[in-house]
Parts: sequence; structure tokens; C-alpha cells
Amino acid sequence: MTHYDVFNGDADGICALQQLRLAEPVKSYLITGVKRDIQLLERVYAQQDDHVTVLDISLDKNRKGLEILLNKSINVMYFDHHFAGEIPEHPRFKSYIDTTADICTSLLVDQYLEGKHRLWAIVGAFGDNFDDRARRVAESLALNEEQLLSLRELGVLINYNGYGMSLDELHFHPEKLYRELHPFESPFDFIVQSESFKTLRDGYQDDMARADALKPEIETDKQAVYILPAEKWASRVSGVFGNKLASETPQRAHAMLTKLDDGGFRVSVRAPLATREGADELCRRFKTGGGRKAAAGINALPEKEYTHFVEQFKEVFA
Repeated sequence: MTHYDVFNGDADGICALQQLRLAEPVKSYLITGVKRDIQLLERVYAQQDDHVTVLDISLDKNRKGLEILLNKSINVMYFDHHFAGEIPEHPRFKSYIDTTADICTSLLVDQYLEGKHRLWAIVGAFGDNFDDRARRVAESLALNEEQLLSLRELGVLINYNGYGMSLDELHFHPEKLYRELHPFESPFDFIVQSESFKTLRDGYQDDMARADALKPEIETDKQAVYILPAEKWASRVSGVFGNKLASETPQRAHAMLTKLDDGGFRVSVRAPLATREGADELCRRFKTGGGRKAAAGINALPEKEYTHFVEQFKEVFA
């Protein structure tokens, strides 16, 4: 019997898996990619009675792959908080899916494990821009402000590493970063001992300085639209830059459009943190769009659809 762990390459996916495998160690094949690389179940070549654990990727975007696995009598456990559509019922399928606006996959795993590795759940929640929820969960551990800020920084840095058009734009392949994290039961030990943490911190600070110099194309009390250049730093920083803007102006929706080399844009949308609603609804109106209520994206928006996107963006977040 073979185990496969399939996970999003961002902070939420990595920290969800970290908790699960600290609590339930198994030798498994790891399948992951850049944050937007989510149709991962099609890469699982499992056989009857194998086990597949899925973390932080949309069921709706992986429905075909999931059906293939279940039809082959493969056991699937699924943790996620993105739009799922209809959730199948099958004797070999265990679903821990919650698409409400204030929960992420790391917190779903934390609930499943009854808090056994809660520090990593807090890191994942901070990384996915659930700061208020992360702080509420952390109350059970009586952490001080300095500790909370350290966990938040680590979450943001892991999340930052997941963004990019391709793996060669990242500082670390998400599988490699997970393997570096995994020996550390405490994220505080990883922060102190890991050279990878320092690499991510330096890269983040440099890329974010460039992003902070950008001016919005559109800016109102309710919406802001930024256009980022077709450069590696812009690909890496687009998502965490959007999270930063959302935290600074919680009543405003934000859209970051990163230019693609072959034309068009890759889009990241952040709903106002005050409501955490509408991002997935907006992005699903476009061919390659998807995500969750508070944060969603479009993998490839044709340049000719830019004006239509802005109109829809303003309508959803009026």
C-alpha cells in the first residue's frame, strides 16, 4: 500500500501537511507545485487500496482526477476551504471541506488533530492572511506578541515562496521547503536554525520594496487595481502584496494584475477583509478563475478582457 500527499505549495498547504505528518507519520510520495498549480490529482498514479491525502486544493478543479481515483478503489482524505461544488459521497472518500470565509486548511487540520501541532496551524493561518483567526486560535497557547509576530512572519514568507509563474521563479521548490520544515516540531526552532528562513526573508524584503513603489491604476474607497510588470519579482510578490494591501485597508477590495510574457495578465483578487466575500464569485466569471471567498485569482486573463474585468470587479465590490 502506497501513500500520496497532494498539497498546495503555499503556506496553508505546507503547514497543513506539516501538522498531519508530525501527528501521523507515513512515508509518502509528495505532489505539489507553485500556488496556482492546483490540478494535481491528475498526477497521482495510485493503485487499488492506496491512500491519497489532499490538502488545500479545490475539489471543483480536481473533480475529474478525484473521480478516477475513487473509481479505482483508492482511499482519499480531502482537507480544503476553496469552492468545492458538489461534494461526492463514496465509501472510500473522507471529506473535511469547509468553504466558510473565516477558515483555512491548516485550521481544518488543527481541528482534525485536536490541536496537537497548533503552532504550525497558526503559521498557516497567518500565511493565508487570516490574522484575526490566527490570533484567536493562539489564545489557547498564551503566546506573547513577539512570538505571534515571529509566527506571522514565517507564515508570510512560506506563502511568498509559493507564488510564481513557474517553479524556477521560486526561491525553493515547495516540496523542498516542506522537507526542510518537517524535522522541526516547533516553528520557532526553524526560524532560529534554518538558513532557508533567512533566504526567504531577504528575498521578501527586496521584492516587497519594489512592490511598495507601485502606484495603483485605479483607486477609490472601495476598490484598487494594480498592474505589475512581467518580471520574476512581480510574480513572486503579487499574492503577498495583495494580502498586505488588504490588511492595511480592510474596507477595500484589491486586484493585482501581473503582466504575462505572451500577453494578458495573471490576476490576484482580495476581497475586503471587513467582509471576506466575493473574490471567488468574481474570478469564476472568467475562464481560468477560481479560489475562495476572500482571495481568488485568474490564471490567464486576455488583455482584451481587461476592461470587462474592471467593470465586473467594480460591480462585485461596489
